[in-house]
Amino acid sequence: MKQFTSVYDVENIDELLKTALEIKANPFAQQEVGKNKTIGLIFFNPSLRTRLSSIKAAYNLSANVWVLNAGADSWTLEMADGAVMNGDTQEHITEAIKVMSAYCDVLGVRTFPKLVDRDEDYNEVMFNKVKGLSSVPVVSLESATLHPLQSFADLITIAEKSGYTPGEKSAKKVKVVMTWAPHPKRLPQAVPNSFAQWFSKVDWVDFTVVQPKGYELDAKFTDGATIEYDQEEALKDADFVYAKNWSSYENYGEVIPQDKDWQVTMEKMDLTNKGKFMHCLPVRRNVVVADEVLDSDTSIVIDEATNRIFSAQTVFHEILKNK
Repeated sequence: MKQFTSVYDVENIDELLKTALEIKANPFAQQEVGKNKTIGLIFFNPSLRTRLSSIKAAYNLSANVWVLNAGADSWTLEMADGAVMNGDTQEHITEAIKVMSAYCDVLGVRTFPKLVDRDEDYNEVMFNKVKGLSSVPVVSLESATLHPLQSFADLITIAEKSGYTPGEKSAKKVKVVMTWAPHPKRLPQAVPNSFAQWFSKVDWVDFTVVQPKGYELDAKFTDGATIEYDQEEALKDADFVYAKNWSSYENYGEVIPQDKDWQVTMEKMDLTNKGKFMHCLPVRRNVVVADEVLDSDTSIVIDEATNRIFSAQTVFHEILKNK
């Protein structure tokens, strides 16, 4: 693996999943891979799980790690090419990324969309600028349109909880439903895009996306998925329910009012096949999901968050083993 920015950087999903499960079973067995190596993490936006799980993953591999909060821990960065820097910015991103990548063997980068200009966000202008300037392999810690480390952790979780063994033929497909859920703020499509992109390519999963009209994701991410608009119908017999809010892609960044309540409740979970509830976190209680679901054995959000360590560790391992 030369970089990790989407599922398309993965040669074989099942093989990567197998490696992740092996690493999780013995997380300190591959420390030679990280010895005398440094993983750099730069955050242009806030983070809890991504930051801490990536640090823990690096330590498990015996790698050194540094973390930089752009703008808070550094000079204020100028992003525009050709800028006359006579204002508030003190350092151009060109020099900053070149220097940072000289200080590490792998560079993890987290950027966010502005949700104003769809072309700018979906062309990954900011993330690709950083990637193009880096002299070392880049790992996406989330970008404007994708969050592959989260999706890989979700895959590990569903494999574990469903009993799937990589490489083996499943007698019955696992039914996974990703449902849109309400939120008081407009949120990006990165997590649902990435989840759909991964699970549309997993042949042991029967994957459905259910959302209100107007909240359809970019079709290039949902190709191969079943698309539904009736939440209760979609949830019937589901083995896993993945709840996530996102703003409109078609009416970019907008929140479209809904008459129906899309919150995930225990009544809705009762429609499933003793299904497990998943969410990437952080989650708005009693908005996205009811307390009764989140605080029950139905919820596996902590297991999911824990697997963020092993998704990151596996990716770092696969990149560093060839350096």
